[in-house]
Amino acid sequence: MTAPAVVRTEPTRRGSGAVPDWARRHPLAAFALLAYGISWAIWFPGLLVGGGLPVLAIGAFGPAVAAALVTWWSGGSLLEWIRPLGRWRVPVRFWAYALGLPALIFAAVNVSLAVAGQPVDPGRLSGTLLPYLATFVVVALVGGGQEEPGWRGFALDRLQARHSPVVATLLLGVVWGGWHLPIYGAAAVGPLMFVFYYTWLWNRTHSLLLCVLLHGSLTAAMENLYLLEDGPAVDLAILGSLLGGVLVLLLLTRGRLGHGVRPTATGEA
Repeated sequence: MTAPAVVRTEPTRRGSGAVPDWARRHPLAAFALLAYGISWAIWFPGLLVGGGLPVLAIGAFGPAVAAALVTWWSGGSLLEWIRPLGRWRVPVRFWAYALGLPALIFAAVNVSLAVAGQPVDPGRLSGTLLPYLATFVVVALVGGGQEEPGWRGFALDRLQARHSPVVATLLLGVVWGGWHLPIYGAAAVGPLMFVFYYTWLWNRTHSLLLCVLLHGSLTAAMENLYLLEDGPAVDLAILGSLLGGVLVLLLLTRGRLGHGVRPTATGEA
């Protein structure tokens, strides 16, 4: 009996022209260029005329829009791409990580400042609950959380398919940091420190929702939970605590950052 012929299907081609065709062949490069192009085209003119938070928030959708375009042009499913944004059924420990890790990091910042003899002021914590929650909500919704469908939901897995988790994370951190240059200037190096914490959470849960919450928690902690006026000592303490946490994470995961472990759902160990 003759074996049935194998039917090979090609990805659905959506859109024609130089840009969609190039994006299909080079999805990561297309994503990065579009993310920068969309966001910067909004930010630079908006900041020049004093657009403030609305301009920053609109521009921050650039990575998500870029990911949606490249996914569409490549024949992928937009529903499958965005589905992790609703993935909330994961064990409580991952929720605790997303919501509590930033506070733990900044507790370490304050302890290191105190040990170094800096005049930390515990009184600064009084009245920070409402500002912390307000920052968390704004950042999670329109102040940075909307970036996650791009960085983690689109780029990270594709980078990890080509590189080790550490190299993939560093590459993403460089792109992520550079994207922030119009807003933060030299301080855009910050995402290179934070990015490892997201990689582990994404690899273990594939939950964009938790990555969004981690984004909100990190920014809220950074703006509200250190007990000293801004200055070089605070910057060094933050840098040291973040690097220390990254080293612990790398040691505990043997450099894998959760990659290769099946994402954990509720009810699993």
